[in-house]
Amino acid sequence: MQVDTLPSGLPKSIWLASRSPRRRELLEQLGIQVQLLIAQTPEDAEALEALRPGEAPLDYVARVTRLKLDQGISAMQQQNLTGWVLTADTTVDLHGEVLGKPETPLQAMQMLNRLQSTLHRVHTSVAVAFVQHKQVSPLIRQTTQTSEVEFDHIPEEFTKAYVAAGTPFDKAGGYGIQSEIGQFVRRISGSYSGIMGLPVYETSMLLRDNNR
Repeated sequence: MQVDTLPSGLPKSIWLASRSPRRRELLEQLGIQVQLLIAQTPEDAEALEALRPGEAPLDYVARVTRLKLDQGISAMQQQNLTGWVLTADTTVDLHGEVLGKPETPLQAMQMLNRLQSTLHRVHTSVAVAFVQHKQVSPLIRQTTQTSEVEFDHIPEEFTKAYVAAGTPFDKAGGYGIQSEIGQFVRRISGSYSGIMGLPVYETSMLLRDNNR
């Protein structure tokens, strides 16, 4: 497998099968040229992210990420594309319960109220594959990173304004740690970029392992 690499050992370019602007920005910060690969419609993506009854957060995030990767590989093969494809999924784990993306302002308010003054976990699973034309079984690697986040009390006035601005609706748990709500994070343990949606260290190690 011949891949053009950066001085860091990372691939120079990658196909990103995710609409997340945060994941794209994090990859570009590593010097990687990112090309967007749309492998499903928003409706298909929503159906793919449906939670199974009794499914544990870690099992859920790993399963959804692998399904996204399978669709990304299929899209690459159908379009005769060659190169790395990356997918990821992030979920918030509150005492074993999956908190997904809120669909209504009420859901967003409820999620943020439940998260404040308590500790929760954020799981981000990342999967990569190197796809070549007519390749039957592409090289696949996957890893899941877990961080802990503890919020302080969040004023109700802030929460209302945060929800009214529309910030929570494309984010697991209803918040983005890089947004203004970060001022109420008492502490984190783990990966800040993982909480954003893509653990940079784990992702880079995954790609470097694949290049060996």
